[in-house]
Amino acid sequence: MSQIKLDMIWQHNTVLPYILGQLRQTIEAITPIQHIYLIGSRAYTPVQEWHILEGKDWDILVVCAFAIVNTKVWTTDKNYHIDLTVANPQKAAALLQNAKNALELYPNNELQITV
Repeated sequence: MSQIKLDMIWQHNTVLPYILGQLRQTIEAITPIQHIYLIGSRAYTPVQEWHILEGKDWDILVVCAFAIVNTKVWTTDKNYHIDLTVANPQKAAALLQNAKNALELYPNNELQITV
């Protein structure tokens, strides 16, 4: 777990725009993005209760034409701890099959908040 600004990690109004904006642009410079999913504890915890997840990281799955490895380096200078997986559609399907729940953030936003 990142020890940098732990109070910032869980704030959706700070982290979600980063995921859907700057991080998305970084990945799309390499390969087109088909989907972005929120997985893990945030995906099955109602947004109104995310305050109980303070200090927990964000689990993000990005589906692209091909996988990209070592993506955590993209998040270290942003003061967020994001478990980021950039996978091809076949690997993503396997990961999503094992996920308890997943919320699509892109191209459809299944969250009940606006970012």
